Amino acid sequence: MPNVLDCQHLVIEQNKKTILTNVNLKLKAGELVYLIGKTGSGKSTLLKAIYGELKPKSGQLKVVDTNMMTIKKRYLYKLKRKLGVVFQDNNLLNDRNVYENLYFVLKSTGWKKRNLIDTKISEVLTKVGLQNRMADMPYELSGGEQQRLGIARSLLNDPALIIADEPTGKL
Repeated sequence: MPNVLDCQHLVIEQNKKTILTNVNLKLKAGELVYLIGKTGSGKSTLLKAIYGELKPKSGQLKVVDTNMMTIKKRYLYKLKRKLGVVFQDNNLLNDRNVYENLYFVLKSTGWKKRNLIDTKISEVLTKVGLQNRMADMPYELSGGEQQRLGIARSLLNDPALIIADEPTGKL
C-alpha cells in the first residue's frame, strides 16, 4: 500500500514560536492512527500542517502525493479534494441547512450533476444517521449531530486520507 502521509524531520512554527520539531511519521492507506498528548502539545498544529493551513518551517511533508513544502496556496484545492477533514469546531455554514452545507462542498470541489450530488449527500447522511435531517439548520441539531454532519462532510469525496481533530469530542 502507498503512503498517504510522509513526514520526515518536520519542524512547525506558529507566530514565530517553534511548536513541533523532528516529527517523523508515515501512514499507509487504510491505517488508523491516534495522536495523543496534553493540551497545547501541538496535535492540532500538526493536523493544520497536514491539510495545508500551516506551512512547516523545514523538513519534508508529503500528503497524498502532494509536497506540502513547495505547494502554492492556489493549488491547495486539488489536495483538499483528496482529503476529508473533521474540524474540532465543526466549521458548519450556519446560514444553510444540512443538505446545503454538503451541496456547497460538492459544488466547490467540482461536482456538476444534481442527481449524483443528491445520491452522494443521501449516502453520507445515511452513514452518520442524519438522513432525516436534510432540511434542518445546523443550530437545530444537537452538538453530536453537528459533529456527525462534519463527519459526513469529510466523507463526501471518498478521501484518500481523513484528518479528524477531536472527532468524538461532542458525541
